[in-house]
Amino acid sequence: QAQLVESGGGLVQAGGSLRLSCAASGLTFSSVTMAWFRQAPEKEREFVAAITGRRLHTDYADAVKGRFTVSRDNAKITMYLQMNSLNPEDTAVYYCAGDPAGRANSVSSYRNWGQGTQVTVSS
Repeated sequence: QAQLVESGGGLVQAGGSLRLSCAASGLTFSSVTMAWFRQAPEKEREFVAAITGRRLHTDYADAVKGRFTVSRDNAKITMYLQMNSLNPEDTAVYYCAGDPAGRANSVSSYRNWGQGTQVTVSS
């Protein structure tokens, strides 16, 4: 049974930065694609970023390209999301997910999810 635990969320002013972490267990971590999603109030969960296991190929949603950076440390079994130039539209609960059965940017591809961490950006 995979377990994913996010941390690093909080309240930040617009223009600020946060770094989220996702600690994983129960996965062959270095072999699987990992991803970040987010869900704002009354909105559907949406893709943010993904990173493959060994070759470290990355993919980003258009809304975060150039501002967010996804990375991973396979030795620490942890994935990160560095978020810069935050704006109020980035306010959401951020979830990590792992080992997709299909497309890495699709919510329906994942059955392994963390509990989420709240990110709030004030204007």
